[in-house]
Amino acid sequence: MSLQIKIPSVGESIVSGLLSVWHKQDGETVAAGDALFTLETDKVSTEITAEKAGVLHILVPQGEEVKIGAVVATIDDVGAASPSAPVQPKIRPEPAPAVAPAPQVERFTRKKMSPLRRKIAAQLVMAQQTAAILTTFNECDMSAVMELRARHQEAFSKEHGVKLGFMSFFLKATVAALQSVPALNSRIDGEDLILNHYYDIGVAVGTERGLVVPVLRDAERKGFAQLEKDLLAYAGSAREGKLRVEDLQGGVFTISNGGVYGSLLSTPILNPPQSGILGLHKIMERPIAVKGQVVIRPMMNLALSYDHRVVDGKEAVTFLIKIKEAIEEPARLLLEM
Repeated sequence: MSLQIKIPSVGESIVSGLLSVWHKQDGETVAAGDALFTLETDKVSTEITAEKAGVLHILVPQGEEVKIGAVVATIDDVGAASPSAPVQPKIRPEPAPAVAPAPQVERFTRKKMSPLRRKIAAQLVMAQQTAAILTTFNECDMSAVMELRARHQEAFSKEHGVKLGFMSFFLKATVAALQSVPALNSRIDGEDLILNHYYDIGVAVGTERGLVVPVLRDAERKGFAQLEKDLLAYAGSAREGKLRVEDLQGGVFTISNGGVYGSLLSTPILNPPQSGILGLHKIMERPIAVKGQVVIRPMMNLALSYDHRVVDGKEAVTFLIKIKEAIEEPARLLLEM
């Protein structure tokens, strides 16, 4: 008996997707639960698995855009597949010696943009065209956080089963800064200004398919350990293509860490309809002046891009100073200062 493999619904507004890769070959025997192919949409990337064991027959090649509900393959019961006719060997004449022409090198490769990449491109252009984006900068000394992290890393990992990273400090600092400067926690909706009273923070994660921004819910209610666990889970799901649409929706503010790729300074672009995004950068030891003395400290550049229609320059600078103070004196985060 044959089972049709159809493109499943992966969200209300999604009508099609890109069948980006087949994980099994045509005619291969698969087991129930095996990953068959990856479906990419403008929001998420999802692995589709086999519902039963059998022989896979592929109807649509990878790289094709497919509609929701389209049949892309069938799975026949094991043993139901018709045997292939034996291949008769052919006697080929000896080929004449060929001349060693120089191989032609393609000057370019053309391929379709994935739905996720198209969505990212449209979002970035829309953000530039609809918001008055301005970026302000500051820097922070990472010494205190690095010392605290090194001192308690072993005990923290043993207690909570997860490592203490830098991002949880910046998440807590961001919540504190948003509470102090509520304009950064607002958005424009038509002619209305909506002020959010919750703190669902998006954290940008780079994947092979593009940048996605899973949202950490109720960040103000979570401790460092829970934030680190949420970050680890989301990062894993993003890289494996297992994020759900709802994981990416509803954020009020975004943090993007270009420092993991070596970036020293950047101007991040807003994630609409949000009014602010914090860019983190590579930690670099460099000389700074402290109480009249030149010392070497691990420094990080901070960048805040914001919608100037909603946020004034003073508020943006105040926000970054709050981040800087919280990171340079992490006790503030515990004391809620």
